[in-house]
Parts: sequence; structure tokens; C-alpha cells
Amino acid sequence: MSLNDLQGWLVAEGLREALDQLTLHTVVAELDNIVPPTDKAASFDWPRLLLAGSILAQSDQRTYQDAALRIATAAITLSDNEAIKDSGAVLLGKLSNFRAVSLATERGLLTADVEGRLGMALRIEAQHRQMDQSILVQSSGRWIQVNDFQQRFWSQADNYQWLSASAPTASGKTFLVLQWLIDQIRSTEMHVAVYLAPTRALVAEIEANLVSLLGARSGIEVSSLPIREKHDKAHEGGSRAIFVLTQERMHLLANAIGGAFKVDLLVVDEAHKIGDNQRGVILQDAIERASRSNRTLKLVFISPATQNPQELLADAPEGAHTASFESDVPTVLQNLIVAEQVPRKPKLWKLSARQHASLLPLGVVQLGSSPGSLKKRLAFIAAAAGERGGTLVYANRASDSEDIADLISQLIPEVPSDPELLELADLARKGVHPRYRLAPLVERGVAFHYGNMPSLIRSEVERLFRSGKIRFLVCTSTLIEGVNLSCRTIVLRGPRKGVGHPMEAHDFWNLAGRAGRWGDEFQGNIICIDPQDAQAWPDGVPERARFPIKRESDAVIEQGESLADYLDRRATTDLAEFEDPNQFEQVASYLLATFLRQGSIAQSSLAKRHNPAIIERLEASLANIAAQIAVGADIAARHPGVSALGMQRLLEAFRNYKGDVENLLPAAVDSQDSYDRFVTIMRRINQYLFPAFTPDGIIPLHALIVVQWLKGFSLSRMIERNIDYHRRNGRSFKLPVLIRSTMEMVEQIARFRAPKYLSAYVDVLNMHLAAIGREDLIDGDVDIGTQLEFGVSSRTLLSLIELGLSRVSAVALYEKIARDDLNKEDCIAWVRERDAQFEGMDIPAIIVREIRAKLLPEASAGAAASTS
Repeated sequence: MSLNDLQGWLVAEGLREALDQLTLHTVVAELDNIVPPTDKAASFDWPRLLLAGSILAQSDQRTYQDAALRIATAAITLSDNEAIKDSGAVLLGKLSNFRAVSLATERGLLTADVEGRLGMALRIEAQHRQMDQSILVQSSGRWIQVNDFQQRFWSQADNYQWLSASAPTASGKTFLVLQWLIDQIRSTEMHVAVYLAPTRALVAEIEANLVSLLGARSGIEVSSLPIREKHDKAHEGGSRAIFVLTQERMHLLANAIGGAFKVDLLVVDEAHKIGDNQRGVILQDAIERASRSNRTLKLVFISPATQNPQELLADAPEGAHTASFESDVPTVLQNLIVAEQVPRKPKLWKLSARQHASLLPLGVVQLGSSPGSLKKRLAFIAAAAGERGGTLVYANRASDSEDIADLISQLIPEVPSDPELLELADLARKGVHPRYRLAPLVERGVAFHYGNMPSLIRSEVERLFRSGKIRFLVCTSTLIEGVNLSCRTIVLRGPRKGVGHPMEAHDFWNLAGRAGRWGDEFQGNIICIDPQDAQAWPDGVPERARFPIKRESDAVIEQGESLADYLDRRATTDLAEFEDPNQFEQVASYLLATFLRQGSIAQSSLAKRHNPAIIERLEASLANIAAQIAVGADIAARHPGVSALGMQRLLEAFRNYKGDVENLLPAAVDSQDSYDRFVTIMRRINQYLFPAFTPDGIIPLHALIVVQWLKGFSLSRMIERNIDYHRRNGRSFKLPVLIRSTMEMVEQIARFRAPKYLSAYVDVLNMHLAAIGREDLIDGDVDIGTQLEFGVSSRTLLSLIELGLSRVSAVALYEKIARDDLNKEDCIAWVRERDAQFEGMDIPAIIVREIRAKLLPEASAGAAASTS
């Protein structure tokens, strides 16, 4: 019998009953209020199990490694025998899972110095294994123990110009990539690195992690702002800079710098999102733009559990040394549990663990009340099975997350008042609205979390959930976007991503990976409610699988004639006549920009991936459009996702304008006519560029939001103004809905559509002004796209954000500052002079802490030390 045959037999037959019993007891120990099928004490043949585990640990197949990990975890958590626990630790070492050993020691499950209790032979073997599974961080001389994925990444990232690596969520990807990034920027001749993350939430998290890892006096600037000064200082002054940006912000940085833009090292996190609808092509364009800026660019792609990471290397420059690898090694146990109602008994729910093709009964959970709605079903089961805390509940909509969190708060016992929870409640009331639903919930240790929330509130919710003070957190799809938030248990029913779209398997497992984060937990539970309900789970509860990466551009190009027909119609037809221009506009704009830059798409890297007949057909359509365009390749490249044809039509509208050319300009936001100008400009954009601000009747509200955002209004002030707007116009509203809709308009209109299309508008207008000799009207100040991204129009507010403050804190502080022309040094001096007065300014304590931490770090560190 071969080793592989033996491993297969052990899992399928030899250990099947024992593994089921191990699973039963380890999972039930993690759940609350469950009555197991038997109260019989567990009895295990530990020597046999541990021997089998050591055999299974030699495999690289996930099924066998999962079984070995189950045995090791059970030995440590279920056995009272120190020798058995030590053997479990040795088995974890064979699985390169040293962080689990450290966690067991921290929790008192293992007595310290396991190696000292081993025999000489085992001690030598363990030490040899630790050396094999360690890496040297050259810049610091420090050794780090790593798992197999991390070791492969470290060795290959140094040796290849382009690398694409994939591993499941909870594999320690982010931790090691940040260590490697810092090591590269410290120990090589690289000056500018960019870390691309898909969302602002993940940008904020990565930026904070880098700042923490580097320390206060590293000499390496970390920034999430697309500011030219930091880029030029690094390249020309010999310093080092790491930018943490979304793909949109990277384009803003490149636009601000122009031809001198150069990135030495690019890390693309969540790289599979190159296939996302609408934003995938913007990410692809950002990667290509960085590559064009530096043919020797070092590029690393990181993606979760993909089957073809090599696909991302197809656009590498000729001669580039490339490599890809994927790992499927488990680092924590993830228990997929299905919850089904006991027939005729709505308060009783049967839980079963999915074991490959079968279900293992775990027991029954009794609910306090009958769950008469789907929201109650989620809330009641989560509150019962996850009572001890560390419980995430997935909601399909932001409104559902608020309702479910409210239900949970009514089911759990009151907790003693906690100062940090009270501070967060105060921030929610002052930073959003006195009646914002989050405030009373967090006081009870329950919260909700969605993407449009202010970043400071969202990050505080995450921090307090990690600390255990928030015990239940109801979230939306933000967590799929890579925010590294772990939990003990996650509860779902019919998860959707977007409106009505069933969550695909890869997103489900990316979300499920939050359960049992490596180094924080030994295992995690994913409870799926009503697995047999075809409406909730159209394709059933997803099986674990790796998924293919496919660029958004490739998916659209493969539609062939449909895309070509759209291009042909786009050249001659008003956009108002298109049923859904969004279906093709992004990719069509990308192809047109490529054609304008290269004179053809036939020689571009994308042509290699498609049928020559399709490329020839698209080439003809693009050539016809390009003949009509005078705006040029440079402007097209500056505005990914915005059609050069639309910009050409806008230019023609400017040329044909009969009035005073100054009427085409946006007004300064403090000007009395600013609002009316934005209304007119948005309508002009809809007519000539793209219908971005629809329906027409809501443009006045969109313009109002944009003006208030640029003026530096706080979110709470904008919500109050929105309430006034509805009352003045006789519109009824529900406060929770209006609060969420204001947040959504800030994110989707003020921070996404407005910067995207207003930047293009201003660029085309500046081109026209230069052509007619009116350069005096061109504003050379901060790009309007950057102003809108951060919601600033004054030098003082921008300085505060450059210093690292969240916009919530920057605006709260700006409201106390008289001058609008302060640079960073002036802002620091202002804060230092008034530091002792903050407590009397009615500024939330969380904001005061952030101000001191960012602007007065030495004072903040001293205060922290004195209270510890």
C-alpha cells in the first residue's frame, strides 16, 4: 500500500468513526445552548489517532491535512493528559502551524516549553523543522516562523519580477506580504511602492498595519493620499514611500504626477477583483499604467483560493521572469454547520456538520421565541448558538443589518457600562445623528457594519469586536472585500452580493474564511440556515472549491459581436437610447483608450487571449471611432472607464457654446453660484459624456451633496441638511432610511461618480481653454477628483487629512480652526497650542484620541504608557 493509499484509507475508513467523534466534540465545544445527541463522555485512542495524524500530515492534500489538524486540535483542547497535549503540539509543528501552538500556550491549554519535555530525537526533529519553516527578514535580522504558503511566497517573491500567489482566506497572506514589502523597501534600491486594495476600508486597515509595523522613526512614509509631493520626494530626495491606494486613487496619483510617475514595486491585493463588474477594468488599467511607467516594475498579485493565478501574468512585459503558485493548506478548522428546524417545533433547530457528502448530527438548539420572520431566524439562532460572543451575522442589506442587530440586542443580557462602548455611542450620535441606531446598540455590545459608514466609526466597531467588547456584529458584503476581521462563528441564510444576486461559491468561502482566523482561533463555525430552501440557496450551500480568475475585459470581449455592435452604435447614437450602457461602456472605454495610445489593439497583450476574428471586428469599430476623436490618448488614459468618444462630444459642445466661456467653469464651493453651476455641469455631463447622474429630477440633490462634501461639511451636518431639503420640498422620509441614503450618496455620488466624471469634464474644458487662449481660467490647484475623493476644498482640511486623520476627525477639528490656509506644520502647531483645551470643545473622545495619535504622537504614546 502506497503512502497516498494509506492516507486515503485512514480518512475514508480506518479513522472515519473516530474523526466523526472528534468533530462532534470539538464543534459542540465551540457552540452555545446546544444539546448534543449524547452526553456520553468522549473516549479516544490518542496514540492511534496521533500516529495516524502524523501520517496524514505528510500529504499536501487539503482533506488529509484537515484530518491531521482536527486530531492535533482535539488532542490539545479535549485531552487532560499533558503528554497527549504535547503530542498534539508536535503534530501541529509537522503541519507548520506554529501560530496554533503559540495560541494554545497563550490560552493555558499547553504548558510552556513543549520542546523541553520532548525526548532528544523529537527535540532535534522539532528544532530542525522550525529552522526549515523560518525566514530571515534581512532588513531587521529577525527570523519569523511561517507556514508552507508563507515560505513559498517569501522565496519566490525575491526571485521573480512578476509573481501571482493564491491561498485560502486565513492563511496569513496579508501578514507576510506586509513583512516582505517592508523588507523590500528597506533593503533594496526601491523608492516607491504601491499597495493596491479594492476598498477604502481595506486601504485604511493596511495603512494602519504598515504604520504599526514600521514604527515612528522608520524614515519610510506611508500614505493613502494620492499626493505628488510624497512621490517626488521619494524619487528625487532619496527617501522611501509606500502608498496604499484603491485603483481609483492610483489613477489620481498618476494624473497628479504626469510623465514622471514611476512605481518600483506594486502589490495587488484581492487581485481576483480584476474580474469585478465596472471596477475590474479600472484595476486592470491601473496595473498596466504602473507597468508602462517602469518596465522593470516588480509586481506581486495576491488572491484567495483561485485555481489559475498564472492568468494574471499574461500581461507581463516580454522577458520578465514570472512565476505563480497556489496553496490549499488549512491553517484553522472551519466547521460548516447547517441549521434546520425540527419538524413541527419552530423553537427547536437541529445543527449538523457537513462532512464531505454526509451530515454529522451535532445536537439541537432551543430558541427562546419562535422566529416568525427571516430576520428573526438569523437573529435568534445567532444569539443562541453564538452566545459567548465573537459572532458575525451576514445581512444582505444595510437596513437588514440594523434590524437584525436590534433584535439580537433584545435577546442578550445587559452588560455593565463600558467606557469604550460609551465613547463609540457618543461618536455615532455626534458624528452621524443623535438618533442613529448604532448608538444604543453598541452600549449593549452589539453593532452593525456596512461599507458606507464613516471610516472612523467602522474601524472602531472592528477594533472593539476584535477585543471582545462588541460580542455580536451584523455585517454586509464589506467583509468579502478583504477587511481582515475574524470571528468565532458566522451565521448566514441565503447570502446575496448586490441586489438579488446569490453569492457565488468563491465569495461565500472568502466570507466564511473570517470564521476561525489563524492565530486568533483554533476553529471557526459557519452556520448556514435552511440549507434545503431553494429560494435561499438556489445552488445549495456551496462546496469548498477554488475558482477561476477572469478579467472583466476578457469576459466582455468574449461577447464579440455584441461589444462591436455597441461600439458602432455608440459612435452614432445618443446614449439616452441605450437600454443599459453600463454593460459595455467600461470595457469599450478601455479598448478605445488602448487603441488611441497604440494605434491598434491587435498588438496589445489582450489580443493574444482572444479569437483573431473578434479582435479584427473590434479593431474596425475602434478605428472608425478614433477617426472622430481629437482629445488625444493622454486625456483618455487619465480617465479610465470614461469614453474618449464621450469626451470628444463634450469638447464639441464646448466649441459650439455661444455664451461666456466662464459659464462653463465650476465655481469655487464657497461661491454663491456654486450649487447652480454643479447642477448645470451634471446635466451637461449626462447629455454629452455619460448619464452618470440620473434620474434628472434628483440632480439638484446630487449637486447639493457634492457642494456640501467639498465644503467640508460633517456627515451629521449633511444629514441634517438632507432632512431640511426633504421637509422644504414636501417629501416624506423615514429617518433611518434617510441616514443610510445620505451615506450612500456621499460614497456613490460625491466620492465615486462625481470625481470620475467631473475630473474628465474639467480636463476636457482645460483643453478647450488652452486652445482658445484662455489659460488664465485654468485652475492649477488640487485636482477636483482628489478634492472629491476626500471631501476637501481648503488647504487646512487637506493638510489635516495628509497628517493621517480620518475625514470625520479632520472636519471636527477644522470646525474649530479659523484659517483655511494652514499647512501641515501649522496644523500641528495649532493642535499643540490647544491640546489641553480639547476636552472642553465637545469633540468625541475617539476623535480627540485620533488627533493626538496622528498630530502629537509622542504625547499620545506617553499618555498610553501612563495608563497601562
